[in-house]
Amino acid sequence: MEEVRLSPLRQISVKSSLSGRSTPRGGGSPRVHSGRTPRREARAVGGGGGASQWFRSSRLVYWLLLITLWTYLGFYVQSRWAHDNENKVEFLRFGGKLRKDVVVVPSEKSKGLGSVANETSSSDALVSVAVKDDGGVNNKRRDVSLSKKDDVASRRSLSSRRKTRRASRSSRGKQKVVVESKVLEAEQDPQLPMTNATYGNLLGPFGSLEDKVLEWSPHRRSGTCDRKSDFKRLVWSRRFVLLFHELSMTGAPISMMELASELLSCGATVSAVVLSRRGGLMQELTRRRIKVVEDKGELSFKTAMKADLIIAGSAVCTSWIDQYMNHHPAGGSQIAWWIMENRREYFDRAKPVLDRVKMLVFLSESQSKQWLTWCEEEHIRLRSQPVIVPLSVNDELAFVAGIPSSLNTPTLSPEKMREKRQTLRESVRTELGLTDADMLVMSLSSINPGKGQLLLLESVALALAEREQEAQRNHKGTVRKEKVKPSKKHRLRGSSRQMQSTTSLTLDNDVGRQKQELKLLLGSVGSKSNKVEYVKEMLSFLSSNGNLSKSIIWTPATTRVASLYSAADVYVTNSQGVGETFGRVTIEAMAYGLAVVGTDAGGTKEIVEHNVTGLLHPMGRLGNKDLAHNLLFLLGNKEARLRMGIEGRRKVEKMFMKQHMYKRFVDVLVKCMRP
Repeated sequence: MEEVRLSPLRQISVKSSLSGRSTPRGGGSPRVHSGRTPRREARAVGGGGGASQWFRSSRLVYWLLLITLWTYLGFYVQSRWAHDNENKVEFLRFGGKLRKDVVVVPSEKSKGLGSVANETSSSDALVSVAVKDDGGVNNKRRDVSLSKKDDVASRRSLSSRRKTRRASRSSRGKQKVVVESKVLEAEQDPQLPMTNATYGNLLGPFGSLEDKVLEWSPHRRSGTCDRKSDFKRLVWSRRFVLLFHELSMTGAPISMMELASELLSCGATVSAVVLSRRGGLMQELTRRRIKVVEDKGELSFKTAMKADLIIAGSAVCTSWIDQYMNHHPAGGSQIAWWIMENRREYFDRAKPVLDRVKMLVFLSESQSKQWLTWCEEEHIRLRSQPVIVPLSVNDELAFVAGIPSSLNTPTLSPEKMREKRQTLRESVRTELGLTDADMLVMSLSSINPGKGQLLLLESVALALAEREQEAQRNHKGTVRKEKVKPSKKHRLRGSSRQMQSTTSLTLDNDVGRQKQELKLLLGSVGSKSNKVEYVKEMLSFLSSNGNLSKSIIWTPATTRVASLYSAADVYVTNSQGVGETFGRVTIEAMAYGLAVVGTDAGGTKEIVEHNVTGLLHPMGRLGNKDLAHNLLFLLGNKEARLRMGIEGRRKVEKMFMKQHMYKRFVDVLVKCMRP
C-alpha cells in the first residue's frame, strides 16, 4: 500500500463521511453534484445527523403530531369557553385590554323564563356576558356585551340593535349566554339589626375559637370519598347537576352542598343551579369549588341536558323542572327529586310534575307515606317506587365529635378529638357565661311558626316559674318551728345540735340547687328563612317577661355549629304541623351526646326513642306543659340526660353516618343514571 504524502505547506485532516469514504476537511468534495453543504456536513459529523434524517424520512408522522396537538388545543379552548363562565371576560382580552368590538351595556333581566328567570337588580349586576352569533352568508360576526352600570349611551345603542334584529333572531339561530353577577347576600335582616339592643344577649359565632382550640379547620379538609365504595365506582367521571332552591343555612341547601362535595371528591363533575340567591352559602360553595351555573334559564337547561343525572333538592324546584321538561321532553328520565318538605302546600305546588320525573326520594318513612297518600287522593301515578334516603352526620361534625371518620389522622385520632372537644366545650361555655352546673338547652333552625320557637319560650317560662315555686316551698318547709311541752324539753336537748346540723345541710343543698340555672340558646338569627313578624312576636313576649329574657341567649346563623353542639347539654326540636320531615339537627345533636326533647310526630318520632335517647311531647300549646316538665326532669337528673346522650350517639354511629346515607343513594344512581 502506498503511503499518502501530505504537502508540507498545508496539513489536511482526513475524516470519514457517512458513506465510508475518506474526504479531506478543507478540500473539495469528490461528489460534484452532492446536495450536502459544508454546514450540513458539519452537523452530520457532530452527531445530529441521525435525528435529522429521521425527521426527514418521517415527515408525515411529524405533521400528524402537529395537527393532533393543534386540534386538542382547539377543543380545550372551546371547552373552556363553553363551560367556564367565570373566565369568559379573560378570553375577550388581548394584552389586558378589551377588544374594540366589545360593547359595554347594562344588564337586563332575561325575559320569557317565567318564575325561573334571572332575578338580578341593577345594583347586583357586576358582569353580564352575552354572546351573539349573527350568521351571514360570507362572514360570521360575534359581538360580546359586558354589563356596566350607568352607561346610558351603550344602553341606547344596544336597544337599537335589538330592535333591528328582533325579527330575524329565530332564523339566524343565535346563542345567548348570560352570566349573572355573583352576589353574596348577607344573612342579616335590615328590619331586625343583629345587635344586643334588639335581641338582648347575642353571642357567637365561635368559628375562630373552634379553630384555635381544635387546631384544625374545615378549610383544610381534603377529599372524603371512600375509594372502595360502590358510590365512588358509579359516580366516577360522571356529570351531575344539583338543583338548589335557595342558599340559606338550612337543612336542604346544606345537604345538597355536602352531596356536591362528596361527588366532587369521588371524581364526578358537578354543576349547581341555584334558583334563589338569598342566603349565605355562596361563599361556602366557592370555598368547596362547587361550580354554580350563573343562568337559571337557557344555559342551565343546556348544562342539564349533558348531565348523567339531575338531582333536585326541594319541592320548590317545581317551576324549573316543569320548564326544563318543556324545553327537553325526555328530560324527566334523568331527574331524581329529593324532596325534603312534608307540608301539603309543597305537595300542591309539586303535583303537576310528580308523575313525569324518574324517581322521588324521601327522607323518612312518615314523609313517604304522607306523600303517597296525597298522590292517591289526587290520582297521581308515579313512574317508580320512591326510595328513602335519610340524611347523615357529615364528616366534619363527626370528626370533631370524636366519631371515627375519613378525616382522622394518626395525630388527630378519635380519642384525641374527644379531648379537644371537652376543651372546646369549656371555652365556649365560658364565653356564654355558663358554669359547670348550668344546663344549656339549644335549638338551631330557621325561626318560623313551623319550628315552634315561641311555644318553646312559653314552655321555658312555665318551667322557670314552676321551679321557682318549688324552691320557695322547699325553703319554707326547711325550718319548722314546733311547739314543745316543758316536760319534753330535756329529751330534745341532746339532739339539738344534730337537728341544727341537719337544718343547715338542707339549706346549703337548697342554695346549691338555686345556683343551677336553665339557659336557652336560640338560632339562627339573621337567616333569610326567618319570618320577621314571628321573630318580633318572640321579642315582644320576652319584653313582657323580663326575668325570662335573662335566661335566653341568641346566636347568628352559621355553618360552624360544632362549638355550639359541644357546649350544649340538651337539644330541643319543637316542630309543629305534621312534625319535622326528618331532623338533620336531631342526629347531629345525638352525635354529640345530647339528650333530645322533641315533638311526638314526623321524623323526630322515628329517630328519638322516648326515655331511651330523649323525651317526646305533644304538639301545640297543649304540649307546653309536658315540654316544661321534660326540661325540669333533665335539669334535675344529670345522670339521665347523660345516659340518653350515650344511647343517642350509639344509634347515630349505627344508622346515620355518611356511609349509611350513600349506601342507600347507590339504589337511586343505579335506577336513574344513564348507563
